[in-house]
Amino acid sequence: MSETKPTYTIQNVVASASLFVKVPLEKVAKKLTNTEYNPEQFPGLVIRLEQPKISALIFSSGRIVVTGAKSKAMVEEAVEEIKKELKKVEIETTKKPEIEIQNVVASGDIGMKLNLNKLAFQLETSEYEPEQFPGLVYKVPKSHITFLLFGTGRIVCTGAKTKKEVKDEVEKLVKTLKKFVK
Repeated sequence: MSETKPTYTIQNVVASASLFVKVPLEKVAKKLTNTEYNPEQFPGLVIRLEQPKISALIFSSGRIVVTGAKSKAMVEEAVEEIKKELKKVEIETTKKPEIEIQNVVASGDIGMKLNLNKLAFQLETSEYEPEQFPGLVYKVPKSHITFLLFGTGRIVCTGAKTKKEVKDEVEKLVKTLKKFVK
């Protein structure tokens, strides 16, 4: 078996933050064109930014959830842009937002073909129902990390909080899989 180093790319960083200010969502929705607000369907307002290209949910409590970022720095930039957008509607934030990374999603390739049928029996915390979904879902024991594994060697890692955690968990996954893949 040829040794290829696993490769992966961060696809999405989901973070939450508090602006420490109440946000009148209806007022924001009326004045900003890059928003969607339908309180009958969902209690938050969706705002889409072009730079950086992210989406965020803003709640009347001042909590926000940012999605679509590729790094923590991009999340921080997005929060600053959201503050600028809110300033246009005379909503001032005085306290520095507390940003917390909720989930880092990465996709990549571990460089080995996988027999998902066999792995489903060998990996205790896995689920594989090919008629439902073509990938094997592997919940890493004693962890909050979940991998989607595909026969081609492609992977998706979800549940990490940092880029380093993704790297460490992918390395552990490869070690684990090498025990079963000959």
